[in-house]
Amino acid sequence: MVLGGLLWGLLAVSSAWAQNGNPGFQPSFIYMSGSMVTSSLVGSPADVFSLSVADNETGMLPLEDCSGRNRTGDWSLNVTSQGNVSRVTVLLTRNLQLCTANHTECCMEALCLVAALQVSACRDSVVVAHLLIQAEIYANTSSGNKTGKAETFDNATIIPNQVYQPLGSCPCNLTAGACDVRCCCDQECTPEMKQLFSGSCFSGVFGGDVNPRFDQLCSAQTGISTPDWFPFLCVQSSLNNTPFLGYFYHGSITSAKASSFKIPFQTTPGRFASGYKQGDPIVTVENEYFAVPQPFLAGQCARNAPVAFLQDFAVECLATCKDGGSLLPGVVINSGTGDPISPLVTYEKQTTNVGSCGSDECGNVTFAEDYTIIWEGRRIIEVKVSVLLGEICPEDTLRQRFTVNFVSVNATSMEELSGNPGYQVGKPVRATSLDSSVTTLNLWKPDGHGLCVSAGLTPILFGLNAVSGCLLEVNLKENCSQLRENVADRLNSLVQANLVGKRGNSSSNIPDDWVEIIRSDTLDPNSDTSAEILKGLCPRVPAHLNIHILTADVGAVEGVPQQEILGVQISFSTITWQVQCPLVCEAEAGFLPISAAVQFIKIPAQPPVPKTRFQINYTEFDCKRNDVCWPELFYPLTHFYTGEPYSHALAKGLVLVFFILIAVLLSDPGRRFCAVWNKT
Repeated sequence: MVLGGLLWGLLAVSSAWAQNGNPGFQPSFIYMSGSMVTSSLVGSPADVFSLSVADNETGMLPLEDCSGRNRTGDWSLNVTSQGNVSRVTVLLTRNLQLCTANHTECCMEALCLVAALQVSACRDSVVVAHLLIQAEIYANTSSGNKTGKAETFDNATIIPNQVYQPLGSCPCNLTAGACDVRCCCDQECTPEMKQLFSGSCFSGVFGGDVNPRFDQLCSAQTGISTPDWFPFLCVQSSLNNTPFLGYFYHGSITSAKASSFKIPFQTTPGRFASGYKQGDPIVTVENEYFAVPQPFLAGQCARNAPVAFLQDFAVECLATCKDGGSLLPGVVINSGTGDPISPLVTYEKQTTNVGSCGSDECGNVTFAEDYTIIWEGRRIIEVKVSVLLGEICPEDTLRQRFTVNFVSVNATSMEELSGNPGYQVGKPVRATSLDSSVTTLNLWKPDGHGLCVSAGLTPILFGLNAVSGCLLEVNLKENCSQLRENVADRLNSLVQANLVGKRGNSSSNIPDDWVEIIRSDTLDPNSDTSAEILKGLCPRVPAHLNIHILTADVGAVEGVPQQEILGVQISFSTITWQVQCPLVCEAEAGFLPISAAVQFIKIPAQPPVPKTRFQINYTEFDCKRNDVCWPELFYPLTHFYTGEPYSHALAKGLVLVFFILIAVLLSDPGRRFCAVWNKT
């Protein structure tokens, strides 16, 4: 109780400081249930951050702590600053496991750790903000067994063999420890309870009949509604083979054959005889993928992700001391035409402070790997790698940076081309202004805080649609004209050029290599002031920038299509922005979300041939639009059909053809044909 009251008291003090305009943590109170939490100090920067843990006996936290201590017990504090924003990360360095046999450093109960922490931000030895953390962390039971022996539990659930018995024998049993009304298969219902609803029990699968007889079974239909042909075409089968349990067939196993109706999936690298194409994975001389760690959909990094030809990327990955080593030793790359290329590696040492490590430091870990791949045509000429090495504590988490840049052999040191001659997908869109150097069109690259003032810029990549945005800090004392002008200037800063290169190798000395950017919906900051009489309401605020880029295929070089830019148009989308608290927030700033989007629209170089009336109306033979696909009528007679042995399918097909011939010969046209044949 004492600890809880102290936390809420300090939380109220921190909230009061934030409301008075002083720097404060966002959020200022965190309930911690994992091994790491993060908060941000917004406002004036602090020069000292200190971490303290509440006393176990008194539960007290120090009100003034500017010691600069970043480690205490099992807790560590990391701070990164950018501008007026400081990001604070509190990390638990201890691994929490439930106690098993022959283990001492473990947790006796599931709720393993309960603690109160405080992060103090100081400037000039004066505390300016507090971050309070209430930690309640449960033990990790997923990897608690490290003995290598199998563990047995008394409450383990035994899953029956699904070939013969379904997993849920009573689907209507929804309440544990109680009788479900109308669920006659519920074992928790006494006979007296079942008498109350014995006449209205649930039927079918939900009521417990999880293995019913299907309609095509010969013993299923015995009523008067059974059709006359049913005894001849019904199925004789065991009840174990039902649609509810699935058809389980234990026969011979054969290798799968690629069907003409499916697209084959390549799982192993192929050998490139004529060079790489854009997007092809780069391989080594051992016919293995050349891999650089890259993130996938789950947010984690795959250490063996292949590098695609002519596709740049820059990623960051988290790694431990064990996985922090370099992947370069012994790698020899295939140039694309069979020539071996050994990377030219340059190593650089980074000085790190590992004096506070509890045990021996972890040395020669990789902080960054920068790859520069020089290419010409469809082959690789040279590979240069810059590796940054250093040392960390064994219990620390390492943040690694990996970049891959493809540079044309014809590019100069001052200017990098985006294709030769056409654009390559994933390369920056080239832009320029009159009498200026070549630059790019940009989008925002927000940091973890999402503020426009701290957001970086990233170039627009050809062929890749993208959307980005940030939060613009607005002074509530400004009028609407000033707000429109500030927002428009912020959006126009992304497109500072007025010309865009048609091709990836457009030269600034050739005017025909560039197209002019069309700017529509030019905004007037002083327009439409009629609605501004309402306090806190601003109409026609340009909150979104639309960038439309028209592209087309204009030819091919060595069989590779060449893409060019035909036109670029930018426009604004406006909104009516209203202050959330116009009466009580006059002395503070608000936030306006603004965004920008780029869309590549590919148009054909020649208009497509118009469809005929037959192509529009006659869709009977279109397998994608009909349930009946006549072009695949004889699919069961091909080798790709695996529903039954090929010999059986062929025999059945021949028997069917025989009956069709007999039917034709016995029909009236068939008899007439035979009569004419006999006369001749």
